[in-house]
Amino acid sequence: MVKVSNRSCIRRLGMKSMKAARTRNIIAILAIALTTVLFTSLFTIAMSINDGFQQNNFRQVGGFSHGGFKYLTQEQFEELREDPLIHQWGLRRFLGMPNEQPFNKSHVEVGYSDANQAHWMYCDPVEGRLPKEGTDEAATDLHVLELLGVEPRLGAEFTLSFEVDGQKTTQTFTLCGWWEYDSAIVANHILIPESRVNAILEETGVDPASSQDGMTGSWNLDVMFQNSLHIERDMEQVLQNHGYQNESRSSGDNFIRTGVNWGYSGAQLAESLDPTVVIAIGVMLLLIIFTGYLIIYNVFQISVTNDIRFYGLLKTIGTTPRQLRQIIRQQALLLSAVGIPLGLLIGWFVGGKLTPVIVDRLNGISCVVSVNPVIFIASALFSLLTVTLSCRKPGRMAAKVSPVEAVRYTEGSGSIPKKQVKKSTKGAGLFSMAWANLGRSRSKTVVTVLSLSLAVVLLNMTVTFTGGFDMDKYLANNVVSDFILADAGYFQVGGDLFHAGMSLPEDAIKTVTAQGGVADGGRIYGRTSNIQEFVDEDYYRSIWSRWNPADVVDQLVAREDRNEAGQLSVNAQLFGMEPFALDQLTVLEGDLSKLHDPDERYIAAVYGEDDYGNPEMGSHWARLGDTVTLRYVDEIEYYYTDTGEIIADFDQVDPDGARDFDSRVVSYRDVEYTVAALVSVPHAISYRYYGSDEFVLNAQTFIQDTGTDKVMLYAFNMEDDAANDAMESFLADYTETQAPQYDYESKATYEAEFESFRSMFFLLGSVLSFIVGLVGILNFFNAILTGILTRRREFAVLQSVGMTGRQLKTMLVWEGLLYGIGAIGLAVLLSVVAGPQLGTAMNSMFWFFSYRFTLLPILAVLPVFLLLGVTLPLGVYHFVAKSTIVERLRETE
Repeated sequence: MVKVSNRSCIRRLGMKSMKAARTRNIIAILAIALTTVLFTSLFTIAMSINDGFQQNNFRQVGGFSHGGFKYLTQEQFEELREDPLIHQWGLRRFLGMPNEQPFNKSHVEVGYSDANQAHWMYCDPVEGRLPKEGTDEAATDLHVLELLGVEPRLGAEFTLSFEVDGQKTTQTFTLCGWWEYDSAIVANHILIPESRVNAILEETGVDPASSQDGMTGSWNLDVMFQNSLHIERDMEQVLQNHGYQNESRSSGDNFIRTGVNWGYSGAQLAESLDPTVVIAIGVMLLLIIFTGYLIIYNVFQISVTNDIRFYGLLKTIGTTPRQLRQIIRQQALLLSAVGIPLGLLIGWFVGGKLTPVIVDRLNGISCVVSVNPVIFIASALFSLLTVTLSCRKPGRMAAKVSPVEAVRYTEGSGSIPKKQVKKSTKGAGLFSMAWANLGRSRSKTVVTVLSLSLAVVLLNMTVTFTGGFDMDKYLANNVVSDFILADAGYFQVGGDLFHAGMSLPEDAIKTVTAQGGVADGGRIYGRTSNIQEFVDEDYYRSIWSRWNPADVVDQLVAREDRNEAGQLSVNAQLFGMEPFALDQLTVLEGDLSKLHDPDERYIAAVYGEDDYGNPEMGSHWARLGDTVTLRYVDEIEYYYTDTGEIIADFDQVDPDGARDFDSRVVSYRDVEYTVAALVSVPHAISYRYYGSDEFVLNAQTFIQDTGTDKVMLYAFNMEDDAANDAMESFLADYTETQAPQYDYESKATYEAEFESFRSMFFLLGSVLSFIVGLVGILNFFNAILTGILTRRREFAVLQSVGMTGRQLKTMLVWEGLLYGIGAIGLAVLLSVVAGPQLGTAMNSMFWFFSYRFTLLPILAVLPVFLLLGVTLPLGVYHFVAKSTIVERLRETE
């Protein structure tokens, strides 16, 4: 066979063919552009939310370094920072924290940070600079200055009292710079020179090598690696390079504590990339590709159908099947060269406009519109892949057609097998003709119906998903009453343990109830005295081994006293609850009503729950009917463990810890209780920290047996919405201006948070459904268009033998309606099949989800599809009917 250089001829044929079909080109470009818009907008939204999520995570973490090596000695710090894996490093030395007013509602840390560390912690002065060594300078944020009552002015002096490893000190600083306050950042910082840190440590007698808290004055090394994909692995490698480990203190004196910045979602994904995650990502990408394939495949199938006579004539003059496929592939790439850039631009614009709307409904995510090149590269590649896949079958179709069949072709004429024709004496009805026409090109009909139904299914799943978010379940663990009033420290994450100084006085409760409208309420008393229980050693080890290595647990066991039965004497946490509060508990077993009797010694054991409300029965030892002995300690004494010498004045204990000491009970009262119920306490009215086994008494018994009456919180409900709104306004002002040492939580706050969360998912699903819906409508339009264009001569024949224009239009309307009804029917079927599966998946992801099946969105879309089924065929036919019957009968190509 003689090879002929005809590539340029094939290219010219492809170009001439494209120029002869401008309408087809516009439709194809729109199809490719719309597919690219789908990819780009979704990638833009996803990348923007990811970037915003990371930025917010960084703010919550308090910085954007990759990770840190904590509580180092100076020698360890200087050694590790030179490791070649570390791209950049920063130094942080914690000194102390003020905790008295006005800082009781704020987390403020005093310490030193170098320039890198300050930048990573968002401590970049907008005015002034960071403090210089050898000076009394300090830099902080505007919120701290506001709390101090200091005007933001360079050179202004301020005095601050704070604790350094338990030693109170008062220092004066000169303001050298400040930065804007960010409410999302948990910790505020007052940065001072390292020389001043050393001076204050010496002044207070605190040695960083032997501080009581193990962190004051120590060296913290924060680092940046080349990338954030494997932060934990890189940090472990740095430790191994220098002979250290971060697994257990019991493995030797080479233990160094590390922390990975959980704000890096890329690091989280890389560390948790299991097969399930890979499958989920793969399914999502396949769904997008399939959606794009539906539209582009249909467009190129239409293109080949329209040009089938042209390809048949080319084959008569010797064009090979390979060359025909090359022509179609060339046209696809040329159309992609126009459609993809257009789609990238529009898609990024659409994604950029939608991102702020979505982020506004997301709590705690910064609004960032990403311009990451990955968005455009990935979108272009996926669009090009979709175009390539979509034009393969139409290319094979053009290559296989015979010249004779191509010249005689009308839609479906080459695909219907020969069979015996059933004769009818009644003639063909318009509906039956429309039904038969859809069967002439089954693949096109299936693709069109599937693309239309996919959008409806997505919308129905979105409504099912968002409608399944159960506010009652969501509020059950976060809210038990309309309002909760307590000391500000009670609500602060990582704040102090409850103590007498945090109690809520009766005057505050009376002030609140005096506002009127309070329907019911109850006090919850907290433990402020020393209370102990007796537990078996095996149980003690099972609990504390969750957080400590075996050697540490051994030390803890050795330090605990034992009773005559050999049980360990350990601290117990105790609630005292009034009837209103008791009614908010979840009873797992038993009868809680027995606790209401103040003359009996009944108690309830508190069990933990997981996020789904399932009780964790291993979280407590006490069972129904057990006898619990609580020891109320009246007096303890401290002694040196080496000699047994009693410490007369504990305040005089050597702070450097040169001699070990311990404590023992001197005077106590043992009281026995019977477990009447096993309960769980909602987080909203719990201690909000875990330290020991918890029990519940009624309020009167609690006060009588403990000898204390310190109210931890007051929970109450309002009579109606008007009273609720009035109390919301009052408490906002009361805790802000009149009594800033107190704070509150309200049911309205959590309800607004829940609605924001739900509406965000609804918006995301609606946007996706809208984009996929555009794909379906364009496919619908293409199907109607090709069905009419390829049958122009057939319609002319029908009209020449007596079919009226009205009858022809009625038949086309029936075809359009059948497309719409078929899409709705398929959507109902898919929703019925996939709905329960979605419910199961969502239940495993969201503990406050309750599946509720619905078809209302599908019924709402039905009139839209019926309208499209009528208007689109009539519109396209109106364009085709401009040619006369004679002109259409003369058409051969």
